Amino acid sequence: MTVLAIETSTEHLSLAVTRGAGILEWTQAIGQRHAELILPEIGRLLARAGSGIASLTAIAFGAGPGSFTGLRIACGVAQGLALARGLPVLGVGTLAALAEQSGAECVIACLDARMGEVYHAAYRRHSGGWMEVSPPALARPAEIPVPEERGWVGCGSGFRVHGEALARRLGDRLARTAPDAVPLASAILRLALPRLAAGEGGDPAEAVPIYVRDKVALKTHER
Repeated sequence: MTVLAIETSTEHLSLAVTRGAGILEWTQAIGQRHAELILPEIGRLLARAGSGIASLTAIAFGAGPGSFTGLRIACGVAQGLALARGLPVLGVGTLAALAEQSGAECVIACLDARMGEVYHAAYRRHSGGWMEVSPPALARPAEIPVPEERGWVGCGSGFRVHGEALARRLGDRLARTAPDAVPLASAILRLALPRLAAGEGGDPAEAVPIYVRDKVALKTHER
């Protein structure tokens, strides 16, 4: 399979594509320029890999949670590229991607959700994959689930923005944190490949982001 992965749920634009038995990746912090840069950078990455859009067999994208605008961009680009060529599309959770790239066995993935809240989930490595200990959800740092065991690694911007509150909540359950970790397309790709091989890729028209938070925007009086 020649699979392209797109991840735009944070201020980073991250792209990855299979190249032989390996993965070629490009990631850069770009602020809010995802819509402007994503298609040119996809073209450059595919050219570096010695392939093109026509050679793709599937597209994976970071489905969320994360920035609402970023999630829509990743989903929309994946749909647009795939619809024109009849390719399957697969959404992969951004919190699961944080766990995948951590190198740890037990991970609490946590992204800043603004408005004093975080997106969070907990994963334990199991049989070559990941077992979901607590599913992706939205909560205030003082309310996230506390695992029973010690030795968990905290990953993601939630630990950078709300580090003190999360440390108080999780206490000695945390072994260490990686507050600057962001979801990467290479992790999206590694999680997607076995699922695509098992036939999980679907109709691009049915691909949807995972927002978690129901309200995309607050009214002025609610801010």
